[in-house]
Amino acid sequence: MQRIRLRYTKRGRLRFTSHRDFQRAFERALRRAEVPMAYSAGFTPHPKVSYANAAPTGTGSEAEYLEIQLTQERDPATLRELLDASLPSGLDVIDAVEARTSGLADRLQASVWELRLDGVEPAEAERAAAAFLAAEEVQVERRTKNGMRAFDARAAVSALEASAAEADRPDGRACAILRLVVRHVTPAVRPDDVLSGLRAAADLAPPVPAAVTRLAQGLLDEETGAVTDPLAPDRDAATAAPSTAAGPRAATVTSGVNPAGAGHGTA
Repeated sequence: MQRIRLRYTKRGRLRFTSHRDFQRAFERALRRAEVPMAYSAGFTPHPKVSYANAAPTGTGSEAEYLEIQLTQERDPATLRELLDASLPSGLDVIDAVEARTSGLADRLQASVWELRLDGVEPAEAERAAAAFLAAEEVQVERRTKNGMRAFDARAAVSALEASAAEADRPDGRACAILRLVVRHVTPAVRPDDVLSGLRAAADLAPPVPAAVTRLAQGLLDEETGAVTDPLAPDRDAATAAPSTAAGPRAATVTSGVNPAGAGHGTA
């Protein structure tokens, strides 16, 4: 058995696909690419795919992760190309490594998010971010299947900064960009919860819904505040051991995204 870990994106209009929609599309891609999948036992066998911390419907992402289990060994780079070609544009498989360590889900400790606030002046966004960070706690409410739930949105946010962006609309309206690092806690704090917190702490109310993109997720370095690549331990392990995959393969696979989230999505 071989385990392969993949990183994929949700870009453009494909950000509106639900996690279940992606699961169906991905399983079809596995069949098209003729991937030798391992299957579960029972009356309704399913391909052995483990999804980790999927982004909410409606948000873009440059850093979604999953793991598949194969019955035959394959070259991760070749497998990535086959799966990427079998998925619609916008659901792009951009990285693949052989799993040589345990606990991928445990390494997804935090996410870097970018929020595009059309119609908001950068100075207003900076003021709101400063007020949010200065608060000891920011209580917000979210409707769940068990009714309304109140929780502190401030505690999960380890970094929040505002910057200006060139407006790309014909009317030339102002546009602010918020970039935040959010720890994965229970209950989960989502970008829309932070927006609710900014409204509560600083009366920031964007005139149109924010365009939200996850730029990175992985281990959180508490000293630097950086979110590091969760596939790096598997690459490091690969350099210390010979390849077990069929055919030639590179020792490392470059993800193409700055660990601190310097890549930008297209949501």
